[in-house]
Amino acid sequence: MYYRFGKVFYFTSILFFIFFLLYFYSSLAETVGLSIDETGTIAKLVEKGTFFYGMIIVFLFLNVVTLFTPKSLETKSNKKLHQIFPIGDPFRDYLLAWFYSFGGLINLSLALLVFFVHSINNQEVIATSQFSFFFYLMPALLVLWAVGLVVLLMGKFKQVQKGA
Repeated sequence: MYYRFGKVFYFTSILFFIFFLLYFYSSLAETVGLSIDETGTIAKLVEKGTFFYGMIIVFLFLNVVTLFTPKSLETKSNKKLHQIFPIGDPFRDYLLAWFYSFGGLINLSLALLVFFVHSINNQEVIATSQFSFFFYLMPALLVLWAVGLVVLLMGKFKQVQKGA
């Protein structure tokens, strides 16, 4: 049941990322600044199309890597993983929910990265310092989710030890 909430969050984050990428792509200049030096000038420039297609490639790669495990568990293509997490096991639901929500966090992180690049290129409208909270929040959430996976796997190991 929990994994369905994870899937909804995951697919919502995909829509959020695509919206951010398309909206900010349309508002960027032909050259996109990726970083700011100490004086506040844009230090690294790349073409708008290169940034757009690069973000699409990174998005696709991270989503394929993140969703390989849950899809192989759901389709039963990985027999060993299916034996460890059989249908009806609550840890299966937790693991699927973890992977889908982690994929959602990855997508939100990419959306935040696009927003950051947009704020670099529109310093007169949006200052990056106004949103610094979110720039610290996303890595903290990713670390928290990684700790959650460790706790989840420790619970499964304890269950297997008690059953054996």
